[in-house]
Amino acid sequence: MNREQISRIAHADHPIKSPLDDDSVRRLLERGVPRGDERVLDLGCGGGEWLLRALATRPQLHAEGVDISEDALAQASQAASHLGVQERLVLHHQEAADFVSSQSFDLVLSVGAAHAFGGLLPTLAAARKHLAPGGRVLIGEGFWDREPSQEAVEMLGDFTDLATTVDRVVADGWTPVDGHVSTRRELDDYEWACWGSLASWALDHPADPDSSQVLATANTRRSEWLRVYRDTWGFVSLVLRQTSG
Repeated sequence: MNREQISRIAHADHPIKSPLDDDSVRRLLERGVPRGDERVLDLGCGGGEWLLRALATRPQLHAEGVDISEDALAQASQAASHLGVQERLVLHHQEAADFVSSQSFDLVLSVGAAHAFGGLLPTLAAARKHLAPGGRVLIGEGFWDREPSQEAVEMLGDFTDLATTVDRVVADGWTPVDGHVSTRRELDDYEWACWGSLASWALDHPADPDSSQVLATANTRRSEWLRVYRDTWGFVSLVLRQTSG
């Protein structure tokens, strides 16, 4: 079973692929699209969950999503049709970093997808290219809540602490106008949901040739979380506006 299939199973009970609960997602979207008639772009949209939630509650909003996963985009399209918002959603199957549009957007999203651009600041640079005057960016990024082990750094990446992360964003020409630091409950709920969904799938499909691999993956990832990074890693979501220009 490939990584994409494993990810789809892992997120079956937590479709937002970041440690954020439904209330946090709703509030961040309220801050990102305060009028309700904005044009929204998600760079690395996956199954389009952020866009679908925005479209379902804002009948005048229009959205576009970009992702390299054909399967994820097909899921997004199917879900949009089910919700009756398909006419207001455009999906692009390509690398998010290569996406070009003749129109600008009032909100550019990239939550938990900084790896697609090579880090936080390159992600913001990509978002800036698509942003309308006075527009907002909603970005999600990991940080170290306390000093990590070398194993944790090698596993998750070379993040900074929360204050330094925000300082880097501000120095890059952005002003935070809202934000959310994921709570311990959100962080834990996300991990339990992902690895629990994988384990449940394996136990429910004992005859499947991938069952043992999926169960082993669930056990390994859960152990890594509990032993390596649970006490040190955090996640922050920021709503940003350009400081000038």
